[in-house]
Amino acid sequence: MRDDRGSVSLVAVGVAGVLVTVTALACQYGAALVERHRLEGVADLGALAAANGVILGASPCARAERVAHRMGGRVEDCSVDGEEVVVEIAGRSTVFGTPRARAAAGPVQGP
Repeated sequence: MRDDRGSVSLVAVGVAGVLVTVTALACQYGAALVERHRLEGVADLGALAAANGVILGASPCARAERVAHRMGGRVEDCSVDGEEVVVEIAGRSTVFGTPRARAAAGPVQGP
């Protein structure tokens, strides 16, 4: 008859390894999601600053870059079309890639 003592230990180690891996991936996914939400706020504020720059006659994209830099993002794209500004912001790289957010700002269109 074969001695099977200790074979459950190998299964337990394998299951523990899988659980640790899944937990680590879930934490990384949560961090990437938080970063994405943070970047949405950075993009909104950058677009508003740029739209304000259009109204004041200042350099709109430079204003967006200054806001994004202070908040930990970087401007990937900034386009001005008349009084409307579209800003795309990129953040710190994560395991799941580099998160990006886009926002637009401009005057309110009447009814």
